[in-house]
Order: sequence, then structure tokens, then C-alpha cells
Amino acid sequence: MGGRGLNFTADLWKSIEDIFEDIINHPFIRGLVDGTLSLKIFKYFVVQDALYLRDFSRALAITAAKSPRDDWLTSFADHAKMIIVAERALHDSFFKDWKLSEIEVYSTPISPTNLAYTSYLISTAYSRPFHEVLGALLPCYWIYLQVGKKLEEKGSSNPLFQRWIETYASEEFESIVKMVLGAMDELAKGLRNEERNSILKHFRITSIYEYLFWDSAYKMESWPFKIP
Repeated sequence: MGGRGLNFTADLWKSIEDIFEDIINHPFIRGLVDGTLSLKIFKYFVVQDALYLRDFSRALAITAAKSPRDDWLTSFADHAKMIIVAERALHDSFFKDWKLSEIEVYSTPISPTNLAYTSYLISTAYSRPFHEVLGALLPCYWIYLQVGKKLEEKGSSNPLFQRWIETYASEEFESIVKMVLGAMDELAKGLRNEERNSILKHFRITSIYEYLFWDSAYKMESWPFKIP
């Protein structure tokens, strides 16, 4: 694997088709469409997602600083800000409905899977070169878009779930993802085989974490021992 240029993102997606199939067929995702997902599980997911995005935005800020091109630097810096402002607004709309305060949300213990995933992203962002960091961050963009598009085809009978679906199926979000995909394809043109293979490895690992994130939410994962 590891095509050059415009074929590289196609290679990346092909490498995770098995993971995406399991994501789409997961009872959490199916429950969003048919409306059977319990509100308790969805609340757990949204709170953990808010905690996740706080660290994801920091990883994006590091990515911006490492960007070899000025236009990528400004784009990733904008994305870091967008997550804090725009996506938090989506979460805040749910929290308002549920009468959850910001203090309650951000004092919630981060789940084991969430901590493992965000730690991997932050560690990669700090310690690895730009192309590897981009490979690690891309699944969060791309898988959410693809899930949103898939679910949009059927919609949801639950207005809360439909609000979530519409956010990630939107043209605005799609344009953001296309920018990142374009950057990856452009970057791949100048990379050696071993560098492209390192991207594939990060991309698959964080795609697995995407699956685990939904799975852990469905199970309402908690720590086996108390966290101070």
C-alpha cells in the first residue's frame, strides 16, 4: 500500500474499510438512526466527546505549528479554534437541554478509552513529524463525515440525534474535511514509501480508537478503581 499523490487517501480509506463497516453496524450508530439509543448513553457520549475535543484542539494547534506550508498552518489553527467555538456550541446546546453546567461537564472523569486516544494524539503531535501527525488526526475528521453522510440518508426519529447527524453531514463540515484530504494527497507526493507506511499505521490505529470511542460510550465505560 501507499500510492502517490491523489491516490493516497484512497489507499488510506481502503486500509480501514473493515473498521468503518463495524462502526456503521455498531449498535450505538444504529441506535442513532432508529431512535433506540438510550438518552443516558448519548449523554455519556456527548460529555466524553467534549472532553476529547478539548485535547484534539490542542493537537491541532501543534499540527499548525509544524505545518510546512503557511496555508496549512492557518487552516489547522482555524480548525483548533473552530473546535473550541463551533463544536462546543453543538455540545453546549445539548448540555443546555439537559441542564448540565460547564463545571459538571468538565469535571467528569475522562474515560479510559478517551484518555488512551487523546494521549496517543497529543504524544504523536509533540513527538512525530508533520506527515505522521496528519495521519493520526485524519480519522477524526473523515470517519465523522462518512458516518454523518451515511446516517443522513436515513435520518433519525429523535430530534437530538438528528441535530448531531446534521452537524457532521453538513456541507460546511465536508469542506473542512476535503481541505485536510487535499493536504494529505499533496503531502504524499513528496514522501518516501516508509513515510507513507508510517501514515498508514497511525491512520489505522486512530481509526480503531474511533471505533473504540463509540463502543466505550455504548458500554458507558468507567474506571475499575476510583480516580482522585
